Amino acid sequence: MCDMGGLDNLVANTAYLKAQGGDDKEMKRRRRSLSLPKPEQCATVRASLEKDFSSLCERQPIGKTFFREFLSSTPAFKLAAEFLDELNDWDLAEGTVKDKARQNIINKYCKADSKSFLSFLAGEPADKCKSVTDANFDEVIKGKVQEGVREYLKGKPFTDYQAHPLFDKFLQWKEYEKQPISDKYFYEFRTLGKGGFGEVCAVQVKHTGQMYACKKLCKKRLKKKGGEKMALLEKKILEKVNSLFLVNLAYAYDTKTHLCLVMTLMNGGDLKYHIYNIGYDGKGADKGIEMKRIIHYTAQITTGILHLHAMDIVYRDMKPENVLLDSLGQCRLSDLGLAIEIAAGKTVTQMAGTGAYMAPELLSKTPYRTSVDWWALGCSIYEMVAGYTPFKGADAKKEKVEKEEVQRRILNEEPKWEHKCFDPVTKDIIQLFLKKKIEERLGMKNNMEDPRKHGWFKTINFPRLEAGLVDPPWVPKPNVVYAKDTDDIAEFSEIKGIEFDAKDDKFFKEFGTGAVPIPWQQEMIDTGLFTELNDPNRKEGGGDADDEKKSGTCILL
Repeated sequence: MCDMGGLDNLVANTAYLKAQGGDDKEMKRRRRSLSLPKPEQCATVRASLEKDFSSLCERQPIGKTFFREFLSSTPAFKLAAEFLDELNDWDLAEGTVKDKARQNIINKYCKADSKSFLSFLAGEPADKCKSVTDANFDEVIKGKVQEGVREYLKGKPFTDYQAHPLFDKFLQWKEYEKQPISDKYFYEFRTLGKGGFGEVCAVQVKHTGQMYACKKLCKKRLKKKGGEKMALLEKKILEKVNSLFLVNLAYAYDTKTHLCLVMTLMNGGDLKYHIYNIGYDGKGADKGIEMKRIIHYTAQITTGILHLHAMDIVYRDMKPENVLLDSLGQCRLSDLGLAIEIAAGKTVTQMAGTGAYMAPELLSKTPYRTSVDWWALGCSIYEMVAGYTPFKGADAKKEKVEKEEVQRRILNEEPKWEHKCFDPVTKDIIQLFLKKKIEERLGMKNNMEDPRKHGWFKTINFPRLEAGLVDPPWVPKPNVVYAKDTDDIAEFSEIKGIEFDAKDDKFFKEFGTGAVPIPWQQEMIDTGLFTELNDPNRKEGGGDADDEKKSGTCILL
């Protein structure tokens, strides 16, 4: 007898994997009808755009590209940009290459008789630049001099740029960025998983080929369970965050039935899957993850947590299940549904998180801020090593440990160190993360000292890691779908008796704001659409109105 469930799963997986491979011929055909808005259509965006240098010229990828092109037309402006680039290259270099780069920067930019001397600097930055030595290079160049060069660029260069045709071109892209987003913008593929309010499926942007994960929140289910506030909070936090170590939001829109968050596609599975289904032996019999992988992942996780904390955001749901791998084997934190933004100097006592990873202060209602994330990270490192959580223990494999008993152990007991892979330095960093007193915990003690200074991370070059230049120790197989079979993902029951009113419509509008600037602009550049639409020789609007009807792409709805 034919297994229709297995067949459906095979078809869904095949279409999903094929979509990731791309179809250049199909993509070119789809793009023929695209064109940027005319300059005269950009008056509103010009007037409303906040003239923030860091946002427009450093963080937004298309804005940065046009600003750098503008700087190259004036020698002094170009010199400032070249200095910042070489300083960044030095920061990422290693060994003798780094030493050579440092000396080159001193000779080229800090000597008054050099033709590339930073003569536009004035005051303290200029004095510091002239007196820099090998010994104080890090402090001086990465401090006052770099700051002085950025301040220079914020002045006349930034002002002149806003009156230049390249800024007009940037405004065309900002207007294009505002286009309405709906489900028609994407192809939808297989379901990857489900959460409390809906499912997560793979989607592909029709005109770029970019693959994403779409978290679909059922409007009726949200209203019935009172989840609107939490959903909007998660969306607003995701909008603020842009990090290589956090799942980033690219689009937010709504359909008749769902609120949709379109985010980074992470198709290498979550760390819980790797602990329990792959394990040390590759088959899941010997549960855990290799130490070199644990260190690499934890370095990325720690950096992601620090990025959140820098914005006064507490994650509150750190656990292996929420750490996802991408197709290259790099990891990101996901599911910010329990995250909270806490004003500087303030604390909260609200209980949130997952039982086995909850810090003592959560259970005792002690006011907290970021401390709970470091405790949960300690639990997660322990679990990656041992294949079980520290306060459930190895016996949890055989029989259930009740919630009350887990809480008692968290408050009163220390973990056991029976697993053979708990070497001294690994045990030390976990013990420091699992200090029951907040002020003694790693990440909190010594005036919130950076946990990445611990000797356990000695093999990690963090500037290179943050630039995405450190190769992962494990790469997912491209022909494997690291997700449950489609027939193993339970369907939601129908929600009845829920009607929407004007208040709901206002909430839906507040949620569905369209493209998020930084990820959207990066997508335009990475997929080649930015180069194509900027080509002065390109014929605009040459597409076939029936393109979509003729599409040969398999769409699974």
